Amino acid sequence: MDTATRSPLIRLHANDNVLVARQPIGIGQELPEFGLRMRAQVPAGHKIAARRIPKGEPIKKYDTVIGAALRDIEPGEHVHSHNLELIDFDRDPAFCQDVRPIDYVPEGQRATFMGIVRPDGRVATRNFIGLISSVNCSATVIKNIAAHFTPERLAAYPNVDGVVAFAQTSGCGMSSPSEHFDVLRRTIAGYANHPNLAAVLIVGLGCERNQVADLVASQGLAPGERLRTYVMQDTGGTRATIAEGIRAIEAMLPAANDARRVPVPASHLKIGLECGGSDGFSGITANPALGAAMDILVRHGGTAILSETPEIHGVEFMLTRRAVTPEVGQKLLDRLAWWEDYTRGHNGQFNGVVGPGNQAGGLANIFEKSLGSAMKGGTTPLQAVYEYAEPITQSGFVFMDSPGYDPVATTGQIASGANLICFTTGRGSMFGSKPAPTVKLASNTPMFTRLEEDMDINCGVVVDGELTIDQMGERIFEHILRVASGEKSKSEQLGLGDHEFVPWHMGIVS
Repeated sequence: MDTATRSPLIRLHANDNVLVARQPIGIGQELPEFGLRMRAQVPAGHKIAARRIPKGEPIKKYDTVIGAALRDIEPGEHVHSHNLELIDFDRDPAFCQDVRPIDYVPEGQRATFMGIVRPDGRVATRNFIGLISSVNCSATVIKNIAAHFTPERLAAYPNVDGVVAFAQTSGCGMSSPSEHFDVLRRTIAGYANHPNLAAVLIVGLGCERNQVADLVASQGLAPGERLRTYVMQDTGGTRATIAEGIRAIEAMLPAANDARRVPVPASHLKIGLECGGSDGFSGITANPALGAAMDILVRHGGTAILSETPEIHGVEFMLTRRAVTPEVGQKLLDRLAWWEDYTRGHNGQFNGVVGPGNQAGGLANIFEKSLGSAMKGGTTPLQAVYEYAEPITQSGFVFMDSPGYDPVATTGQIASGANLICFTTGRGSMFGSKPAPTVKLASNTPMFTRLEEDMDINCGVVVDGELTIDQMGERIFEHILRVASGEKSKSEQLGLGDHEFVPWHMGIVS
């Protein structure tokens, strides 16, 4: 890929039969460097036929099939969903074929950040006290407890990042046992155990299916000074539970405030990789640049967590070929097969259609979107595949099954142990998370400039010709270290993250 030239068009691979518009291009515009005359007005990020493409010929981007021509397409024509159809084609998983050894940085030379070391040796990037509802019926109570702890009331505890309520809308009116029930409990336990929470208060109603005592016992949680529980029907109701909860948090604050940041290796970083509002530049700038940053992180011993299973549909072979064993590759295929079966049985969508924002941004179908999405994971071997919110114990590049819906996917990553989230966007997603902070990466400069208050990093400089992908990856990695050390991300400055705890209800699909 050559993005340094100032041509209005970008050629991503020599074998591609489409080009990408770097900027809006008008009908009739001459592009002599490619021997083209534009036959349509094309927005930035969209595709243009590099030559005549006969009906039925596969259309290639990054030398990867993203569909086939619905009709004959002439040179200079706009190529999009109106003349490109999704086709199925043989995708050999070729397990382990592309596995390459990791060039690890020697331990004594690895990057460091200022982290908070917990008594069990795990490392936090933030220091919150959390409240978790076992059921929707206790959501108002935990929100009111958290609201009591205003910045003024927390001023005496400068090392505490805040008191945050993780309210949710399930916990009852569901089958138990069931997959949904297991996933909910696993997610709550993942948050209760998260190193970014210095202490936790779990509040239930009392008659719900997700009983607090059973939740604690089934997930191996250990009540004590760090973890306390209340049941509203036993405590005296709404006001009494709020008052008791406030007293409990007040008792937890002094110990939480004792936390101090110390230098720790970057190997303690677990980064959740997310994308939302993708556009035609996402797979050219932000996603591959984040992938380059994750390659650096893995070389320093850290962990990169790719998710959003429906959004690797069509390019799963790019991951199975990097699987360290056939079993790891097959587990990824098994999760995709689960999605196909589940959506078929629930009249869900697994048909390649992408959202309106993706379409407007230049992405014609899920194969094209997936091509960019998978790039966030970099190029190192796929070490393991996990189920949603399952604790991640393997370092390196891993995959966690999840929907493509941003809050649900990110909630699962945090429950699995991610202590920081990197979120790429082309259209401009306004997202933040707690207790793990979110860093947002813009795919193009116009959007970054328009939404700079929400965006942390402008990856559009790659397509602008100012930086290479590798240079952008270095810049992202250095930014990650600063945020992990306590520098506030843009979403933190805006106060986002209080409403983005969204455990996966098994009916949510992308």
